[in-house]
Amino acid sequence: MAEKEVLLSPEGLRRLEQELEHLKTVRRREVAERIKHARSFGDIAENSEYEDAKNEQAFIEGRILTLERILRNARLIDETEIDPERVGVGTRVTLRDLDSGEVVEYTIVGSAEANPAEMRISNESPVGKGLVGQRLGSVVEIRVPAGVLRYEIAAISR
Repeated sequence: MAEKEVLLSPEGLRRLEQELEHLKTVRRREVAERIKHARSFGDIAENSEYEDAKNEQAFIEGRILTLERILRNARLIDETEIDPERVGVGTRVTLRDLDSGEVVEYTIVGSAEANPAEMRISNESPVGKGLVGQRLGSVVEIRVPAGVLRYEIAAISR
């Protein structure tokens, strides 16, 4: 089965590569030292520090595999291909909530870069899907778990 293409900005690619390098060169070594230290306590059958370190090692190895898969399937977003007239991956969109009047700004990114706390939403999320392809001034209604959001697209930029 073919793996899904992952859209990344140049900044997102750099961050994921840095995280992968840190996990491989720093975190692996730190956890190996924790395991070695915990083994020195003797019986590993009832050694919670050893168990904790082994769990952390498994998490780190899983994250390394995930990052390697993402990077293997990455396609860099070419900013010159971004249509400044439509919302798409790589655009920043300013929305006015038609019900509350609140103004919010999101950057539309691929799923690997999504971070709602930083207002970076995935093109695969309900809001991202509802916005992609829309033009400046468009009114969109987006069904989300909490109900229906009604936005007017107030600005689009790169």
